[in-house]
Amino acid sequence: MLDHHEVVRLYGPWMRRTPSDATARFAGYSGRWWVAGGWAIDAFVGSDREHGDLDIGIPRGSAAEFVDFVSPGLDVWAAAGSLTPVFRGSELRLPESVGNLWLRASGADPWEYDVMLESVEGATWMYKRDVRIARPLDECLWAHRGVTYLRPEVQLLLKAGNVRAKDEEDFERCLPVLAAADLRWLGDALRTAHPDHPWIDRLDQA
Repeated sequence: MLDHHEVVRLYGPWMRRTPSDATARFAGYSGRWWVAGGWAIDAFVGSDREHGDLDIGIPRGSAAEFVDFVSPGLDVWAAAGSLTPVFRGSELRLPESVGNLWLRASGADPWEYDVMLESVEGATWMYKRDVRIARPLDECLWAHRGVTYLRPEVQLLLKAGNVRAKDEEDFERCLPVLAAADLRWLGDALRTAHPDHPWIDRLDQA
């Protein structure tokens, strides 16, 4: 996975967007969406680290509805090693290799939102790398000051597949504040999907 600096070098800069910006931009959207990534960790632990972008999560099955809602004001690109434009009103069939949609006002503008397409069947969220790990979507989310966020133990599982320095930092910040049941859930999920992951021993000792 490319780091943020390499992404910027290859594809252009990102605008600093906040959860409040997303709430204003997506006001009126009838589908489900939530703030994910480092911003979700910050909201839970009450911290504020530097962020290269703002991650938004939506169910993969609602991608067409989401594109129709945002595309009057933002161009949508499918990100999967390369960038492919996604047009409003098209019969949207995204291959499984597309895990993200990138949004920006135009080709002359910086990127604004990185939208993660999450596996959701009915009311159940499933881990994209191992569908044996599933949880009611409502239990994956929490709300704070009018913004819906991905819960930190779920976000850490998503980060576990490719751990970078900022992901280690997020893990360390969450250890002291997560409830015992949430630490157990993350540990069990890692044992199922990533049995050799170095976080498992640290979770067992927490």
